[in-house]
Amino acid sequence: MTGQLNPQLLLAVPLAPLAGSAIAGLFGTSFFGNKVGRAVSHTVTILGVAIALVISLLTLQHVLAGETYNGSLYTWMTVGSMKLEVGFLVDSLTAMMMCVVTFVSLMVHIYTIGYMQDDPGYNRFFAYISLFTFSMLMLVMSNNFLQLFFGWEAVGLVSYLLIGFWFTRPTAIFANMKAFLVNRVGDFGFILGIGLLVRFGGTLNYAELFDKQAGLLQINYPFHDVSMLTVACICLFVGAMGKSAQFPLHVWLPDSMEGPTPISALIHAATMVTAGIFMVTRMSPLFELSDTALSFVMIIGAITALFMGFMGIIQNDIKRVVAYSTLSQLGYMTVALGASAYSVAVFHLMTHAFFKALLFLAAGAVIISMHHDQDIRNMGGLRKYLPITWITSLIGSLALIGTPFFSGFYSKDSIIEAVRSSHLYGSGFASFAVLAGVFVTAFYSFRMYFLVFHGEERFGQPHHHEEHHAPAHADDGKTHWSDDPHAHEGHGEEEDGEHHHGLAPGEKPHEAPGVVTWPLILLAIPSIVIGYLTVQPMLFGDFFKGVITINESHAAMEELARDFHGAFEMGMGSFLSLPFGLAVAGVAAAYYCYMVNRKVPEWFFNKFHALYTILDNKYYMDKFNEIVFAGGARLLGGGLWNVGDKAVIDGLIINGSAKVVGWFSRLIRLVQSGYIYHYAFVMILGVVGFLSYFMLIPMFAK
Repeated sequence: MTGQLNPQLLLAVPLAPLAGSAIAGLFGTSFFGNKVGRAVSHTVTILGVAIALVISLLTLQHVLAGETYNGSLYTWMTVGSMKLEVGFLVDSLTAMMMCVVTFVSLMVHIYTIGYMQDDPGYNRFFAYISLFTFSMLMLVMSNNFLQLFFGWEAVGLVSYLLIGFWFTRPTAIFANMKAFLVNRVGDFGFILGIGLLVRFGGTLNYAELFDKQAGLLQINYPFHDVSMLTVACICLFVGAMGKSAQFPLHVWLPDSMEGPTPISALIHAATMVTAGIFMVTRMSPLFELSDTALSFVMIIGAITALFMGFMGIIQNDIKRVVAYSTLSQLGYMTVALGASAYSVAVFHLMTHAFFKALLFLAAGAVIISMHHDQDIRNMGGLRKYLPITWITSLIGSLALIGTPFFSGFYSKDSIIEAVRSSHLYGSGFASFAVLAGVFVTAFYSFRMYFLVFHGEERFGQPHHHEEHHAPAHADDGKTHWSDDPHAHEGHGEEEDGEHHHGLAPGEKPHEAPGVVTWPLILLAIPSIVIGYLTVQPMLFGDFFKGVITINESHAAMEELARDFHGAFEMGMGSFLSLPFGLAVAGVAAAYYCYMVNRKVPEWFFNKFHALYTILDNKYYMDKFNEIVFAGGARLLGGGLWNVGDKAVIDGLIINGSAKVVGWFSRLIRLVQSGYIYHYAFVMILGVVGFLSYFMLIPMFAK
């Protein structure tokens, strides 16, 4: 190492967005009387994030030159030998995450100027997304579990606020409560994992805990035949399952599309949902000591990657297609973690952040042009009206399906190869899942692309307000209305329910303003080139040296390195590979089904209606949760209410004690007659009682 980074400069990275959030949130809302207008609100928040981005890029440059930082900035309290601190750990992993978070956040901030221009909550929205940026930066820059947990919960809180941003809509309130509750399940496991490590490690600091890993490995707790470290790692990963939306804690993310599109791009595609991936990578010295935990991680990721991809095939809401794509890609990252290919997982995290944010923001541009109709069956032929959105969407889709030389190709193919090289339990299923997912991803991505941008125009036709229960993947060229209550996204002005979704008959869409399209262009550039430029240093160079720990028995990365001969050679060699063939087959199948012969989807719908029903009901996970967990909670709550509250607390303790006092009072009242001889008689009885008591005690004592 050649030096240490400046901690004061690092502190400015999270504090700059926090300052912008405070100004917009306090002085730009009714909280302090709307002291500043819209221009000030978006200016200060964008400036704050821009400052954070510039410093993050400078930090990355210094880290590449060998400088790091790991130290405490503020000690909150000391409990025995354990310190509760605010501190930063800035190495190559952190610096990369800082750049991704701040760049995507800046693009979203700029995009929001155009997307939310008519919304009455404009200033509040900027305050929220800037506060989220602060929270995420505190999470990735932390050097201890206390600060990690603070950032973890803070991004969850802001996510709750943003999903329910349009709080007058019942669907938004249900969605943000669902996200909040599901994440509490994951966070319960997360804090249990932290608690186990702190209990037996005696410290909250990462580096100090990693130094004690040999001793931690010897502890079998709470079960005699299971390592405490295995239990702790699985508990930590349960937290990641909630935050990174892994099966079965994935159910909150599709419903989170109730929030405005910019937050879908920022939180639910590029940053917050990757917090779990980042956390497991940071904890690699611990996870590498437990093959059981790694197998668990791999299997959960494989289930998510494959089965959430299937869900994308039947979606008609443009944002929900991209949302299920996010779930699937998070599954890919998780599979890579289980295969001990941490650098590949983080590499895919980085590439995915750019092209998935691009796809979400492009979807938002389409929604704007369609007057907030999100049903892809009501679109078609938008290519000539939205040229910038069209080409950037195509770039994002090509990157998503792993087209050679696009950014997603390098990370996705590396995951497939890493899993194939793994010998852990569950690697066979995981290998099948990620390969099958290539075809599925290509199919649903280009199904959406063709239905939105090509074919005949299905917008601006007379609207029929009755519900139309058409098959989700049938498209006969007529206007369909989604019967999905979540299908249409509204703006603040639409909260009264009077706004009409969709283009009027004869009306044509048009390209969004520059503040919307420029972020698309700026995100499209890294979606093409970032993988080619960084695959060698991030996967096979020294970029993560000393940051990620890999056990010698886990040789997936070594086998990948043996087969790697350069980014260009990797791209050229892939044209004869199985993943490329599956991707081409997926695109071809989508083209045939939706551009050539539209009777094919209808035939599949009729032939496999039972399968469609299962997918349409999201594998019945919501109903299972409603019956088992919500129903169980209601049953338990009813029992506690009837037995604990009514019978024990109200009946026995409160009312019972009152009855005892009343009975005793009635008994005493009998001698309160007003006659002196009655009182004298009671006094004599009292004296006799005392004498008897003090005479009998010595007798029994003997």
